[in-house]
Amino acid sequence: MNIEAYISSGILESYLLDELTPQEKNGVERMLLLHPELKAELARLEQTLEAFAIKAAIEPRPVVKESILSRAGKRRIEVTLSPKTYFVWKYAAAASIVVALTAGYLAYTFYGKWMTANLALNNFLAEQQHIAQDYSTVTQKLEKLQSDISIIENAAFRKVVMKGTANDTGAQASVYWNASSQEVFLSIQNLKSIAQENQFQLWAIVDGKPVDAGVFDLGFAGLLKMKNVKGASAFAITIEPRGGKDAPTLDTMQVIGPVAG
Repeated sequence: MNIEAYISSGILESYLLDELTPQEKNGVERMLLLHPELKAELARLEQTLEAFAIKAAIEPRPVVKESILSRAGKRRIEVTLSPKTYFVWKYAAAASIVVALTAGYLAYTFYGKWMTANLALNNFLAEQQHIAQDYSTVTQKLEKLQSDISIIENAAFRKVVMKGTANDTGAQASVYWNASSQEVFLSIQNLKSIAQENQFQLWAIVDGKPVDAGVFDLGFAGLLKMKNVKGASAFAITIEPRGGKDAPTLDTMQVIGPVAG
């Protein structure tokens, strides 16, 4: 018989832990009688496991035992365990502690990994949302640019250049006006900032009289849609109180320009 293979099978450990059937126990005990080396190995295993169980065991406080005996009617019940059974219970207690510690460590480890993965997922979703918002913004700007280009390149729109007056010689703005559709779009090249309580107001000169074409603030990009105008001969911009006026304040005029032709 191969003694090493028999030892490696783990049957001696199962014998110590009382995990074998009666028939298997009898077989092990016969083998122990026949092979002294098996008996020596069994003794070595018993010492090793007992040392481990003693090291891992938790000794309860004496007051716990006294409390239990008191609740049992102050009758002391002594339980005598065989050395083998005592060893098995001690080993099982130590093993349960090891299992509990291992389970706690694994739970902590997997919780940390789950938190890391959850954080990474949230960051990914936030990044995707940010990208989507950027894409939407770029798309809107592109559509606005294409719309402005289509107006500028449309022959139906006349470009009216308004140059600075004595109030601001460096000022300049332009109007794209469609005489047929009466649409007016404003483009600013250079206008100085004004007080918060004021606004710029665009005027169209129609039959020699100023007609309100809308108020605006600086800060817009590209072309700004203004009020429709019919039969304009010139355009001008003045500074008015916020909300505009029915008639222009001529001494605040910033730019003016005639409609060519």
